[in-house]
Amino acid sequence: MSGEGCLDDPAPTERRALVRVRTRGALVLGLASTAGLAMFFWPLFAAPAPSAAAHTADAPLVFVLILPVLIAIVLSELTSGGIDTKTLAMLGVLSAVNAALRPLGAGTAGIETVFFLLVLAGRVFGPGFGFVLGCTSLFASALLTAGVGPWLPFQMIAAAWVGLGAGLLPRRIPGKAEIAMLTLYGILAAYFYGFLMNMWFWPYLAQDTQLDFVPGGALWDNLHRFAIFTVTTSTFGWDTGRALTNGIAILLVGPAVLAVLRRAARRAAFDAPVEFGPAAAG
Repeated sequence: MSGEGCLDDPAPTERRALVRVRTRGALVLGLASTAGLAMFFWPLFAAPAPSAAAHTADAPLVFVLILPVLIAIVLSELTSGGIDTKTLAMLGVLSAVNAALRPLGAGTAGIETVFFLLVLAGRVFGPGFGFVLGCTSLFASALLTAGVGPWLPFQMIAAAWVGLGAGLLPRRIPGKAEIAMLTLYGILAAYFYGFLMNMWFWPYLAQDTQLDFVPGGALWDNLHRFAIFTVTTSTFGWDTGRALTNGIAILLVGPAVLAVLRRAARRAAFDAPVEFGPAAAG
């Protein structure tokens, strides 16, 4: 069988998430995601006090203390459900690679090189691995680029959802169809990330325009204002640059990176149970 054929039709074991999340881990991921949603959207349901509307760091700092606890719980639960030392080593390597890739784009015109590898790794290793990789990648890259601030936990959870979603995509789609699916997902994920990151600061802007957040206003009225704000300020600029970067990178290097990750996973035997036999006689 040719190399191209092997790439287009990976073995059935390679289509599975190589780091499977069991019931307890799935529940913890759900709780962490629910808390993440509250981080972004609580101002829509419990409006900040008028005096705090201009203090963009007040409410986020509360959640900065909560998020590390959530990440620790997720890691602990995933450890009992399948993450071992080999997986943690791969997680560390990919986090370091992503952290090194991010400064190459530095967000200029929306060009961000951190997401395409996150999508591909989430595809190969599964939703739990993708969730944790999104958090660790953004945290590590923030340390390298002096990007630590009240926005960081929001970037981490938004990137975690990108990796989580990649791991939840349909499995039995081989070859070029898989690359097309991942390319489309990478483009949509770029807009999703931009949408979320706009939400973290929009309720605290004070510009006296018709696109401002209205504390205590109707939910759908505020969502309508936010949608217009997002489209006019970032969708056709930064978000589109990020989407193009993801799409082009996945199209160009996606097949090769998927092959490398799957080969590394096979050699490490991520899905093989660890067994300890009796000690050999002396």
